[in-house]
Amino acid sequence: MSALRQPDGCIRYCGFVRGMRIPVLKYRISKSFSTAVEPTERVVQVAGMFGLGLDETREVVVLDNVEMAIEPGNVVYVTGQSGSGKSVLLSELKKQMSDWLDLEALKVTLDKPLVDCFAGELSDALYYLSLAGLNDAFVFLRRANELSDGQMYRFRLAQAMSAGPKCVFIDEFCAKLDRITAKIIAANVRKFADKFRTTFIVATTHDDLCEDLCPDVYVEKLFGKRCDIEYCPDQR
Repeated sequence: MSALRQPDGCIRYCGFVRGMRIPVLKYRISKSFSTAVEPTERVVQVAGMFGLGLDETREVVVLDNVEMAIEPGNVVYVTGQSGSGKSVLLSELKKQMSDWLDLEALKVTLDKPLVDCFAGELSDALYYLSLAGLNDAFVFLRRANELSDGQMYRFRLAQAMSAGPKCVFIDEFCAKLDRITAKIIAANVRKFADKFRTTFIVATTHDDLCEDLCPDVYVEKLFGKRCDIEYCPDQR
């Protein structure tokens, strides 16, 4: 992980994807919020305790002219502490991209056996389920509403990959999984991205998946407007 970290604000453009020289597509992102506090009784008490003014409207800058280059088939790995703005970054990227799928918003069929929830041949269903770490024969025959939270997460991922979007957004990537399973899933996501040139943009507080995801773009979102970006085309 330390090899991926760069000096503050360092952005390096490579111009290469998988050994091919291609145009770099750049996304420029800025986001701020204006906040004001409603003066409830307790708010007034706290303000008095700490000498805070209540009539002030403050602008909170989360992303300040952040420039990112993302190519088809890239894996973008966004890390940072909770509340630092990772989800905001994903939301702003969605506004500038097309043909994407959000794993959390994906609707799945709950009352059918998992193997009946995929188009195509049985082999296709087994392929996607196995990619998502659901490779137990008994699980193949269970319905989605019988799955644990971790199994449901992996089923959603299998459904997302089978849908064939150009880009998949995943917030809280593998957060519901144990770390060994998370690493297996991360490695499979990398393989899938390479095979089908599907872009994955994932965000998580966990920073232990770099060797498995082999990201093309590594983003560390810190508190405030700071956002450190590293382009690493030779990690695989």
